[in-house]
Amino acid sequence: MSVERMLEHNRRFVEGGGYEEFVTSKYPDRKVAVLTCMDTRLVRLLPAALGVGNGDIKLIKNAGGIVSNPFGSAVRSILVGIYELGIEDVMVIGHTDCGAQHICGTDMVNRMMARGITEEMITTCRYFEVDFDRWLCGFDSVEMSVRESVRTLREHPLIPNDVRIWGFIIDSVTGELTPVE
Repeated sequence: MSVERMLEHNRRFVEGGGYEEFVTSKYPDRKVAVLTCMDTRLVRLLPAALGVGNGDIKLIKNAGGIVSNPFGSAVRSILVGIYELGIEDVMVIGHTDCGAQHICGTDMVNRMMARGITEEMITTCRYFEVDFDRWLCGFDSVEMSVRESVRTLREHPLIPNDVRIWGFIIDSVTGELTPVE
């Protein structure tokens, strides 16, 4: 039912001109990209804690807010931001009490199978070299996760040296940012 309610809200939103206050360009005013987690607590907290609004930053989200692959979608988005949209700074922001922390590929596969994904499908994925333990693994330390993502970006061969890469952990309750060196 919630998707239907969202669609109804969207119809009223558009008809009533609710979008007008959000009109901006595709270019981020602050020239900053933020890579962070998809956690629901950060949807409004993170922009409020950073003092940013619509049009200010490029916001890239995934489970854990990590660079899991130097040529994956997170880095692709950052590269588009740099070369097409004028990004000058990248902030990697992990958060306290992250749900992606401590997840395990084996447990995820078991949950998939409990929801109807067959052993045959899992085997087919493995045939195409999907390493579930590596692909779906979490991390033990948010700080180490942020540090590793920052290192990957700073050493990336396609990210120019004049782009500054920053690492932080945000408190998922208070919004306080702590730098990760």
